Amino acid sequence: MKNILICTDGSNYSHEACLYGAWLSQQTQATISVLYVTDIRQFEIPAVADFSGSLGIQPFEGMVSQLHEVEEMKSNFVKEHALKTLKDAGVEESQITFHHETGLLVEVMSDYADVADLVLLGKRGENANFATEHLGSMLERVLRSVDQPCLVTNRKFEPLQKLAIAYDGGASCQKALDYIASNEPFRSMQVHLIVCVEGHKEDQASQRLQEAESTLQAAGLFPKCQVLSGEVETAIADYVEQANIDLLLLGAYGHSRIRELLIGSTTTELLRSCRVPVLCFR
Repeated sequence: MKNILICTDGSNYSHEACLYGAWLSQQTQATISVLYVTDIRQFEIPAVADFSGSLGIQPFEGMVSQLHEVEEMKSNFVKEHALKTLKDAGVEESQITFHHETGLLVEVMSDYADVADLVLLGKRGENANFATEHLGSMLERVLRSVDQPCLVTNRKFEPLQKLAIAYDGGASCQKALDYIASNEPFRSMQVHLIVCVEGHKEDQASQRLQEAESTLQAAGLFPKCQVLSGEVETAIADYVEQANIDLLLLGAYGHSRIRELLIGSTTTELLRSCRVPVLCFR
């Protein structure tokens, strides 16, 4: 792991993402890029017009100019806060770069994520206190669009000691196995390997578990293995809580949007219900 990308909006969750980024950087000596994206949609004339009524085009232009000034001030605040958080957590200033872009986060992310080994972003954003059971509005779109592993951080930073891999035999879960086997911070943790019975027979679940266990053992890791039963989301979330897991790894959004529209997404439900960081792989 050489490069870590942290997405921030200045919220409390972004602060915790910086702490996790600092912790990982200290384990790996990775450099950190902090990215703040100003949403370009707030500068569009129709949005301003809806807000200001029929004032004419000149007031619109004045308001847009003022919005740009406010955003520049906010960017400076976000930068100052992020750099202070990282440096206070022990990251050298020479390892940190800050970037401010204007656009849509999902589109801007593609340029920055390509050179990152890990992407960090908070589970919720600026409106977390007003929508405590909802995920950030851009979170799902980012997770679906970025090929790099994405660590979705929780409300309060805790050093990572125990991780669990929710394994389903898919290609994304295989990526998760390879990732922890090749990155030292994860190799030093206690590893739990879990498979849920729902959706396939118990003997199939056991076979998948054995295959994943063999992969990890070949890399010098010896996980604690567990077959769970019941509804996938509930069983995994309960195990994470009962086993005091610090980090959950899973394959993200393995089904089509149409299927998820009808029966829901396991990834989204686990992100919502688990109180620990979730490392997602596509």
